[in-house]
Amino acid sequence: MHPELCTIGPFTVYSYGAMLALAFFVAVSFASMEAKRQGLKPDFIFNLYFIVFIFGIIGARIFFVLENLSYYLKSPLEIILVNRGGMSWFGGFFLGLASGIIYIRRKNERVYKVLDLGVPFLALAQSLGRIGCFLNGCCFGKGLIPAQLISSLLLLLIFVILRLLQSKPHREGQVFYAYLFLYSIKRFLMEFARADNKIIIFNLTLFQLISIFVLVFSAFRLASYLKKKK
Repeated sequence: MHPELCTIGPFTVYSYGAMLALAFFVAVSFASMEAKRQGLKPDFIFNLYFIVFIFGIIGARIFFVLENLSYYLKSPLEIILVNRGGMSWFGGFFLGLASGIIYIRRKNERVYKVLDLGVPFLALAQSLGRIGCFLNGCCFGKGLIPAQLISSLLLLLIFVILRLLQSKPHREGQVFYAYLFLYSIKRFLMEFARADNKIIIFNLTLFQLISIFVLVFSAFRLASYLKKKK
């Protein structure tokens, strides 16, 4: 593990924060190119990603703090030390998604069209972010299982699948719900390899329970698209 990349004077560059920044700029760059192809303004995409990124970090941190409330009540100053890791993806996703939808509607753009455009690159950003988790030492696996790297590779595969789906004729919202479907399966299975989350009920973690809900919901939505197509 290598949580600190370097020190510049009084400032320390943390690998987790550096990978988050890299993930953001890579995702925005590719999404902006796709936006041009679809007739959307690149600055709209940049602003959207920036808003989602900021609120995503806030939501992910809030969720993680609530998960570990007893610890942070004893060390409240550590709540703001986001650069050391400690964020829950689902918290970030839900708050980031809500903020993104509000921004899209205010700009009078079609919500599902924009979501379909953005989610493949979100998966790519997640893939890079998991490398940051590996360097930081968080989201670790049981024993010697490199859960972060396995997750990174699976997210990269999801990115490829979504890009293929995106390049073919599809109904608006299909790519978005395909992302939810594939990610929830990935997360549910990866939880069995991870050692950092507590068992809640039925030998499942909180994130597996959330994944089941997201999986069922997204599967229902995808099935409705297929039904309409027939």
